[in-house]
Amino acid sequence: MKGVREKGEREREKNEREKENERERERERERERARTRERENEKMRMRERTRTGTREREQERERESENKNENETERE
Repeated sequence: MKGVREKGEREREKNEREKENERERERERERERARTRERENEKMRMRERTRTGTREREQERERESENKNENETERE
């Protein structure tokens, strides 16, 4: 009887370790998903900054061009 009980205990401990290992793997997968989301979010922020910067530079060029045209018109 004692051998059967010990075997059952070892089996239960083994199952608990396997469950804990699976939980740890799931936590690691979730951390990796979070890192991936953060990388994607950072890429989107960089793209938006680039678009915003490009738009601002274009607007600045347009203003400079308009100012230049106004100055030339005033001279005439």
